[in-house]
This record gives sequence, structure tokens and C-alpha cells, in this order.
Amino acid sequence: MDRLSALKSIAAQASRGDLSFPTNVDATLKLQRALNEPDCHTDMAARLVQAEPLLAARTVAIANSVAYNRAGHDVTNVRAAVARVGFRTLGALAAAVIVRQLASEITDPGLRAKADQLWIHSAHVAALAQVIARRVSFVDPETAMFAGVVHEVGGFYLLSRAEEFPGLLDGGPEDWLEHGEVAIGRGVLLKLGVPVPVMGAIEALWNGMRALPPETLGDTLLLAKDLAPFPSPLHQRPGATTPESAATIDFTIGEGTLAQVLAESAEEVKSLAAALL
Repeated sequence: MDRLSALKSIAAQASRGDLSFPTNVDATLKLQRALNEPDCHTDMAARLVQAEPLLAARTVAIANSVAYNRAGHDVTNVRAAVARVGFRTLGALAAAVIVRQLASEITDPGLRAKADQLWIHSAHVAALAQVIARRVSFVDPETAMFAGVVHEVGGFYLLSRAEEFPGLLDGGPEDWLEHGEVAIGRGVLLKLGVPVPVMGAIEALWNGMRALPPETLGDTLLLAKDLAPFPSPLHQRPGATTPESAATIDFTIGEGTLAQVLAESAEEVKSLAAALL
């Protein structure tokens, strides 16, 4: 099967919901669904999180990040971390684990490197989206961080299938954009149970349209992606800035500017990205 046919085949499978996930993803999806049950309380959530070591480590790390630990009092156990970050942030962290697990079975060194680069990009987009939402666009910061975590999930899924189809990623980014991104991305997002508002924000990203200053969740995600210091290794969205030119993006916010907000929030962004990595 040639490259374009393979892309179209994977996209068609994703559109039908016929997705091939590693077994550990299914386990974490069950955990995520349990955390979303209305009768799940803090003690139960802590027990569920402790059963997934990677999620437990991420939860404690983000609870101790600058964004969630303004008083400087570190927590040292999962229950205290869950109580501090709340269930909505916990949902974003569970999604982060799932996204990483999609690439867990990649053995090819080149594909593995792309997956690692894609996660570094995603972590920085998530951290920037959280800060931009809280300080600039005033949309929900936890939803913005979640959107940043999952916005490249279609790319991770494509990388997870690439070993089956030698040469799948040899073409230019226009192939991925034209023949795979929307269908594969939407299919995986639906499988993960991503809420409609987040789906809409990610679809806005695919369309490449945003307003400055940002007003919506989609605008927030697009600006965070443009400002991320590490670009996606798969493609740049149409009209996206380069990391070098992103430094020129600035506008007035109240009595300050975007540049001032980013400078003031640099430590927050750094600690959030590090906790997700």
C-alpha cells in the first residue's frame, strides 16, 4: 500500500471508530471514566490514581508546580495532590497519560524521536494555554490546559501506526493535512470522550483562524500553539508563526501587554510544562 492510500485507510478507520490502541490505553480510559463518575470522591480518586504510577507522579508534580502551589507548601502524597488540583485538572492529567501511552509501543528510533518531540510541543502548548486563559482570554484555564494536552492526539495516533506502513510520514505536511489530520484527530478525540467545546477549539486550530486578543477557547489554543517554543515535528498549521517570529506577537491587555503577562508567568509556564513532561 502506498503512503497516501495508507493515510486514507487510517483516516477511514478512525472515522468509523475502528481504532487500534495499546492495551495500557484501554486501562487508563477505564480509570478516566471511573474518575468522571458523579459518586467518585477524593479518597476514591486517590486510590484510582495510585493504581497508575505515571498518573500518580504527574498529579503530585503538577500539584507542586508554581501554578498550583503559590504558597510554596509541597504535597508529598497522592490524596493531598488530588485535593489540591481538583478533578478537572486530574482529567487533563489522565488525558496526558493516555496521549503518551499511544506512542508507548513505538520501537523505531526515528518515530520515537518524533513522538518525544510532539509531546514536548504539546506540554508547552498546554502550559501556555492555561496561563493565557487565566490572564488574557479569561476562558476556563483547566479546560484550556486539557485542550493543549490533547490537541495533537491525532498525530500521536498516526505515529503509533506508522511502523505498520513504511514511508507513511515521508511525504510533506500537506499530505497529513489533506488526507488525515481532521478524520484521524476527530476519531481519536471521540474515542477519548473529549467534550464538545474542546473538540470545537481543536477544530478551530485545524482551520487556522484566531482573533487577537484571544476571546474564545479556540483563540487561546491557537495563540498558545503559535507561542510554543518547540514546534510540532509533524507539521505547522497554515499561517502559523515560526518560533522566532512568535516573539513579535504582542497586544494590549487592560493596563499591560501580552509580553508582560508572558514574562510575569514564565516560571508558571516552565513548571507546568515540566510537570506534564
